[in-house]
Amino acid sequence: MPNIKIFSGSSHQDLSQKIADRLGLELGKVVTKKFSNQETCVEIGESVRGEDVYIVQSGCGEINDNLMELLIMINACKIASASRVTAVIPCFPYARQDKKDKSRAPISAKLVANMLSVSGADHIITMDLHASQIQGFFDIPVDNLYAEPAVLKWIKENIPEWKNCTIVSPDAGGAKRVTSIADRLNVDFALIHKERKKANEVDRMVLVGDVKDRVAILVDDMADTCGTVCHAVDKLISAGAVKVYAILTHGIFSGPAISRINNACFEAVVVTNTIPQEEKMNLNSWGAFYSKYLLLHILPFLKNWRFNYLEQNC
Repeated sequence: MPNIKIFSGSSHQDLSQKIADRLGLELGKVVTKKFSNQETCVEIGESVRGEDVYIVQSGCGEINDNLMELLIMINACKIASASRVTAVIPCFPYARQDKKDKSRAPISAKLVANMLSVSGADHIITMDLHASQIQGFFDIPVDNLYAEPAVLKWIKENIPEWKNCTIVSPDAGGAKRVTSIADRLNVDFALIHKERKKANEVDRMVLVGDVKDRVAILVDDMADTCGTVCHAVDKLISAGAVKVYAILTHGIFSGPAISRINNACFEAVVVTNTIPQEEKMNLNSWGAFYSKYLLLHILPFLKNWRFNYLEQNC
């Protein structure tokens, strides 16, 4: 069996180190730098000939630079005769551009899939894709893992009134996600239909379901500027919810996100560590948000992750 090599990109070195520690391995040596014209240069610092290579790079931060870095790392390992190269992308970049929803709109998620395949990736591991059909954009195996086990565990351990709760999706696209969680908890679910004027700006929301005198738990795959979840919490409170929690897989928190959440009536906001949050947590603007912000580590709960197989064979 080939040996396992794990390399980390620049986007989330903390998660990469946790994965390596879990497997009892050292992170591979890699040097990334930029030329004076801002071209990305990657140097793999050890032999990968005949090895099973895993490259961890999340779609966050400087997304375009990190995506290009990932592509170069994959190609560098492939042409260095690696047996197989797997890209571990906890937060898939450009996942929201997954369909042609208006004239002349690009399907950028398909373009990213093509670039990953052409660069030499043999396998993709990602988490809570914004749209499941993105898996069909690839001609190579794609494992789309779910944060649901971690979410269920957190709800049962941290919300005393969870048996009298309603799981709420802030948009129709998350219906399958919330119904699955609601079925596992044996509770009701609700949906919020939203209409947008333009990207990142919600115009109107309509609640479908009952949250009166109940705890409402908003579940979504990502929060960017947080306009959707903050409008949703106002809608739920006005509909009679006694408490509102938000559980979000990918906490992007760009632009006015933090100030919006500071001013919203959340009991707690829970995100996973698919995206690094340390830098944001050090910002003064987090203020009151920090007291209701919780970080949920994904690694211990990903029982179906291929690394469990590797752990038994390394």
